[in-house]
Amino acid sequence: MALMLASCKKETEKAGNKINDAASSVTENSDAEKDSVTVKRDSVVQKESLPPAMQEDGFYNAFIFPKDKKMKDSLFSVFNKKYSEKERYAILALNRLDSKNKRNADTLVVPAKIDTTLMEYSPFPMQIDVLSPVKKFVVFSYPIQAYGVYSNGTLVKWGPTSMGKKTAKTRTGLTFANWKKQLAISTVSSEWKLPYNFNIFNLDGIGWHQYELPGYPASHSCLRLLMNDAKWLYGYADTWVLNPGGATTKAKGTPVLVYGDYKWGGRKPWRKLLNDPTANNISVEEMTKMIQPNIEKILKEQDNREKVVDSIRAAKAQLEQMPQNPKTEEP
Repeated sequence: MALMLASCKKETEKAGNKINDAASSVTENSDAEKDSVTVKRDSVVQKESLPPAMQEDGFYNAFIFPKDKKMKDSLFSVFNKKYSEKERYAILALNRLDSKNKRNADTLVVPAKIDTTLMEYSPFPMQIDVLSPVKKFVVFSYPIQAYGVYSNGTLVKWGPTSMGKKTAKTRTGLTFANWKKQLAISTVSSEWKLPYNFNIFNLDGIGWHQYELPGYPASHSCLRLLMNDAKWLYGYADTWVLNPGGATTKAKGTPVLVYGDYKWGGRKPWRKLLNDPTANNISVEEMTKMIQPNIEKILKEQDNREKVVDSIRAAKAQLEQMPQNPKTEEP
């Protein structure tokens, strides 16, 4: 059983067999996708415009699994031995999968040089100048099923997500992080446990949290994350500040931008990396165009939040400095 490697070189002569990439039939998604990759054995001609990490051994390859269960099990055994636990985690993340759903895959996109931080493969720009004055910013991309986190315009983290399926799309647009709960229970089904839930659309009950990543948009409108990512974002993002009584918002939390739409029924975006390592990249110009109309509101809410938080801290400090009431003896 030989492993079949797929070259990602765009200009390389297209040859070989096309392999159907059927989306998993055992998941929630009723709109299963079909995809194909061209398998090649030709050497890769390196391209100067590509990141150095991708030039070393040929950008991305395809790890292909047959439908036969015994053969698939054998190849997964090879896969598990070939890559360390951290490397397998990174590979699955690139394919928008968690470990529970990995066996549903018939093809995995595998980088020739594996960066377990994923930063070498970021589809988001490393720096966005328009966000320089913004302390915290989170973006979710529907088209490529990924999220990115910026601090003062610098990308500090990105990862995979599974957003709303076609019949229950996730709302898009600028919003702000609201409240969070370490373990929430879904109002749709009490059986759905949602670790590290962070609400971003309060009236709709939509937020990000840990849940299964099957390799395509499959949620009921929420934004699913890997456990490590959900936990990290739970600690990173700021919640809202409510007025006394909790009926109105005094200050908003971290700004969040959800944008775009998924190409339903089309080829999975990350599979395009096999032909073009930059296929999923979002340009600085594109990101700036989306953010610029919202930057005034983002900065206004950020300034307001800082004033509110400072006033709360000042009031708390003043309260702590007040002398305690002296004890009096009973008559």
